[in-house]
Amino acid sequence: MPSRQRRGIVFASSTLLAKTIPSRKTRSRPGFIPSGLVKASSGSVRSIRSNAKATGHSPSHPPIVTADSLTMTLPVPPSINHQYATVNGRRLLSSTGRSYKAQVGQQVWVTLAQSPEAPSFRDRLRSGPLALSIRFFFATSLRRDLDGGLKIAQDAICEGLDVNDNRIIETHLYKHVDKLNPRIELSLSCLSPSTHES
Repeated sequence: MPSRQRRGIVFASSTLLAKTIPSRKTRSRPGFIPSGLVKASSGSVRSIRSNAKATGHSPSHPPIVTADSLTMTLPVPPSINHQYATVNGRRLLSSTGRSYKAQVGQQVWVTLAQSPEAPSFRDRLRSGPLALSIRFFFATSLRRDLDGGLKIAQDAICEGLDVNDNRIIETHLYKHVDKLNPRIELSLSCLSPSTHES
């Protein structure tokens, strides 16, 4: 595993490359419904599974929630060309991009609603820095850039958790090929405040 770089981004493929990116502007997030107020129905779970089948996505492993982290398998984000549309000269998130974010948000909600560790994890999310790790499994290594799906995947997971993405100070990206099961394996971890102090 590559060495961590604070306030930066680490890419990995057949060779390891390091690249820093500037922090992004923040925006307000929609409200989040605590899982303690609403229970996930079996219909919600079936809906997630049927959506996964419709997109050709089958999770490699069940989601894992601990007091310090959330690990999930999600569909591969749409390509950068399909994430946005130009309307009256303005660059807007496309219907494909909105559908992807809604699907990820629903999957996050169901995962937390079913986990006994969700309250502890949410408590840790409220303060302190975060680290994001995403393993992209593409059907082919030639048609997709490694960082093309980062922003929409990061936005989708952060909006699903009602967390501002400026809290992510560390990002790791890895590129793999899986022709039969394209997917992303995403992990969001809470870091100790001391790990980012200069």
